[in-house]
Formats: sequence, structure tokens, C-alpha cells
Amino acid sequence: MSDPHTEHFLTGRHFLQIPGPTNVPDRVLRAMDRPVPDHRGPEMPALVGELRENLRAVFKTDRSEPVLFPGSGTGGWEAALVNTLSPGDRVLSFQNGHFARLWAEVARAHGLVVDEVQLRWGDAVGADDVQSSLRGEHRAVMIVHNETSTGVTTDVAAVRGAIDASGHDPLLLVDTVSSLGSIDFRFDDWRVDVALTGTQKGLMLPPGTAVLCVNERARAASETNTMPRYFYDWRPVIADMSRGFFPYTPATLLLFGMREALRMLLEEGLENVFVRHARLAETTRRAVGAWDLALLCREPARSSNSLTAVSVDGQADADRIVRIGHERLNIALGVGLGPLKGKVFRIGHLGWLGELEVLATLAGVELALQRAGVSVALGSGVAAAQQYLKDSA
Repeated sequence: MSDPHTEHFLTGRHFLQIPGPTNVPDRVLRAMDRPVPDHRGPEMPALVGELRENLRAVFKTDRSEPVLFPGSGTGGWEAALVNTLSPGDRVLSFQNGHFARLWAEVARAHGLVVDEVQLRWGDAVGADDVQSSLRGEHRAVMIVHNETSTGVTTDVAAVRGAIDASGHDPLLLVDTVSSLGSIDFRFDDWRVDVALTGTQKGLMLPPGTAVLCVNERARAASETNTMPRYFYDWRPVIADMSRGFFPYTPATLLLFGMREALRMLLEEGLENVFVRHARLAETTRRAVGAWDLALLCREPARSSNSLTAVSVDGQADADRIVRIGHERLNIALGVGLGPLKGKVFRIGHLGWLGELEVLATLAGVELALQRAGVSVALGSGVAAAQQYLKDSA
């Protein structure tokens, strides 16, 4: 029998503050709490029709096609590549974080030639990076809008401007996994050809579905490319979704949750959603500054509004901070990935959350930092965060 005086029992709400999956609103959970429907039944066309319309609104496109596959953002990566490119095609990628690196690996696994530009993990892709690297033989440019491993947001509008200035015309493929629904993204304005995301971050849903948005040029490419594909062939999916169905068995209950989550985003208003995320992100950054710790992102304008990567600068093992938070405080924080392991921890502040949840998260992080041996004054970060919230109300 365990000793009740030494065993630590965790009570109360679990704070899921990783950069995704995020907390699922009760309203979305209730929408999914229903008997499993017939995925070819009479209620599907209205459901799928609303999903298509509202996904277009969230991607900010008038005419492009949403595409849903059971899976995750990784499946979205693969679908974006296999539908637009052929083996041997050359693509341009920028390795500025863990997920940019993994997407390049997916491309190589499908026989694509990847010119991978190495950037500091913590920097955004800049227009200069595109201008100096893009060549006429590149069939596509792959960009991670918001790099989840580093807390850095790339200016996709600037990337599009650099592509236009080059005189070349590659496809623009954009990963919006940790940005869509949290950070402004403009599919039509930035002339993105394919954007992809997962359900488990800004869309406020459980994991389980890859979501893509595909324009006419990308659809035309899928008619002539020679990449082998079957499940991830988006042509039958687009055709069936236009009639309200799917050529596979979809994650049906997740579709009902998606309908509710999209309604919530549009009821709040996308611009209000973005302002809320920006405010909560700045609240978190003020606390990090009060702790005298550094952001991995060195350019303030490129700091992510959906997560913050905090560098411990050798004061402690960042993984130990995360472990203490999990074991003692019932809070889940993101670990450092790849070469950042043990050097940074990540605070997620995206999805369905507000000021009090962020303040409670920061209080927990302060305790975890101090227990891990980092010299922080308890209350310092929380006070800085509260002051910012008061001043910016």
C-alpha cells in the first residue's frame, strides 16, 4: 500500500497547455455526444455543405475547395505533395524548425528533390531567404506558417511577394497546423495554392482529421501529375463532398463537432479571435520577460500568437520543468523537440481559452521553474501579466 503522506494526488482541472491538442469546448463535446450516424444518410449533405462554407470562411477564400481526410496534419502534408507533384520534381523548403524538417522528409520519401535551406531554429522564413534560394526549376515552395516547435510565425504575404518578384511561378504550399483559427491567414489574398491543418489546435477539436484548402491551380496540377496515390487522392473527395458525402468512412462524430467549432469561431468573429490570441500571447511574453528568461524567437514581430517557446539558457533542464508541471501541478507544457530538447519548453495559448486560464498557467509555470532550480520570484510573471491585461483592457 502506498504511503498517503508521500504520494501526490492531483486534483482539479487538468491544464492542457501544450501547443495542441488543445482543450475542446463543452459546446463542441456536446455536439459530438450523439449516436453514430449513417455516413451516407440523409442528414449528411446539409452537414457537409455547412462545413464547406464555413471552412472557406476560416481559410478566407471565396472559391477554393476544402478537403477532409481522416488523419492528422502529417496526412495533410502528404496529400498536398502527392496531388500536385511528380517524382523527381524539385521543391524548395526552409528548415527553421522540427515540423518544417519533417515535411521535407515526407517530400523526400515520395521521390521529390528537396532543396532545404537551413535557418536558425527560432527565426522566420524571410523574403530575402526566398529571393536568394528560389530557382526556375522549383515546382513548389513549402512554408510552415507557424512553426510549432519554435513559436515563430512566417509572413506568408512577404513570401508571396518574394515569389512574385522572382519571376518564377511555383506552387505555394503552406502548413497552417498551429495557425489556422488562431492567427490571421488569407488564402486568397496571399494566393496560396494548398493550405493544410489538423483539427486539434485552433479549430478546437480532438485530433482525427486533416483539413486542406485547394485552389483551381492545385486541382489542375492533380490532373497531370504522376505521383502514385489512392487514399490521399483528393479528386474523389472533392467530387463527393460537393454532393455532401465522402468516398471513405469519415470521422462522423468529429464532423458534428467541427460544425459547432466553426460556428463558434464565426460567432466570435475571426478578427476578434485573432485579437484575443494576440492579447493572450503578449500576456505570456510579459511574464517570460519578468522571469528574465528569453524567447526562442528573437524578432518580436514574428513571435507566435498561438504558443511561446521559452529558452532556459542552461539554468535547468527544460524537460525537468515540464515533468514537474505534469507530476506536481497537473499542467501539461510542451517539451523542446529535436536539437531544442532540454533547452526550451513551450506554453500553448491557442484555442478556446481566456485570461484566467492563461494567468493560472503562468502561476503553474512559475512554481515549476522554481522547483526546477530556475531563479524566479514567485508572482513576478503573474503580476506582469495582470498589469498588461489591466493596461490593455
